[in-house]
Amino acid sequence: MSYSTTLVLEDGRRFDGHAYGATGESIGEIVFQTGMSGYQETLTDPSYAGQIVVQTAPHIGNTGMNDEDEESRRIWVEGYIVRDPARVPSNFRSQRTLTDDLVEQGIVGISGIDTRALTRIIRESGSMRAGIFPIDGRSTDDYVAAVTAAPEMSGLNLSADVSVESTFVIPAVGDELGALAVLDLGVKQATLNHLAARGFEVHVIPQSATLDDILAINPVAVFYSNGPGDPSASTRHVEILRGVLERKIPFFGICFGNQLLGRALGFGTYKLKYGHRGINQPVLDKETGRIEITAHNHGFAVDAPVDGIVDSPAGFGRVEVSHVGLNDQCVEGLRALDVPAFSVQYHPEAAAGPHDSTYLFDRFRDLVAQGK
Repeated sequence: MSYSTTLVLEDGRRFDGHAYGATGESIGEIVFQTGMSGYQETLTDPSYAGQIVVQTAPHIGNTGMNDEDEESRRIWVEGYIVRDPARVPSNFRSQRTLTDDLVEQGIVGISGIDTRALTRIIRESGSMRAGIFPIDGRSTDDYVAAVTAAPEMSGLNLSADVSVESTFVIPAVGDELGALAVLDLGVKQATLNHLAARGFEVHVIPQSATLDDILAINPVAVFYSNGPGDPSASTRHVEILRGVLERKIPFFGICFGNQLLGRALGFGTYKLKYGHRGINQPVLDKETGRIEITAHNHGFAVDAPVDGIVDSPAGFGRVEVSHVGLNDQCVEGLRALDVPAFSVQYHPEAAAGPHDSTYLFDRFRDLVAQGK
């Protein structure tokens, strides 16, 4: 069997397969995603910017693509790896094939490789740089040299790559609570829909905004979104958040927003070995004792004590870890007890499901309403 495309890891391991999507080459951090559905939401999630995504589910593309399930304005993955692409989509909502969108948006992919073996490598060795290349006579060493010349994810600030350039407003649905400042670090459309549905007039603000820009809309609350990159490289956003906390403006953060709240409170962050990505992650809500099945997409985590109440190292009073990942005891949520702020590491908006955690948007609404 002849192969046209190769995937090369930075450690020199190589998988030859078939071109999928656009032709060309692409280099990024290789990660795996365990969802069996929701590939459209994955592809259009800005948090995947800079990453080559491996789908662990073997058959991808069978429900096609549509205009309703887009989470943002484009596909963000750096590259895409599937074992068996669907040849013909079959779903009443399908408007075009997945291949059509990959080609149109220039997303380079590879198919026909052993994604199960590849996932085991990532689990054992950790996320690493990788590249998808046409097989064109270059040696494996040549490909490895190209991969290792690319930057690592640690230390990268990618917010500017995914954020909007100017503010836009989504009207509130129902009884209005007031203006909500959403700092767009890679926000998903489903998140904005949930916030508007809770009565917020949602102001989506570029990541380049200052604290004065945020305060200028007289917000009843501030929200930090999900997004790609290393939270330790977003010091400016941390300082803005500290200004929000000092003024005791209610705050809610998701994913990257959770990591930035952790840093604002004085905790550190660290890179996970291979991250959490998928729609089947069990998380314990320590307040209720309820176990939620949740959707994740993060390669970094907050370094904070999982048990008990501790003092914020940055001077914001008492803090506790509110949610814990049951697979590895990772910090999955923070709650400040002396300022109105909380966050979760996972995605309660998960449009493809599960929907166990949508109550968090109600919790945020109630926090703001009580403050008013």
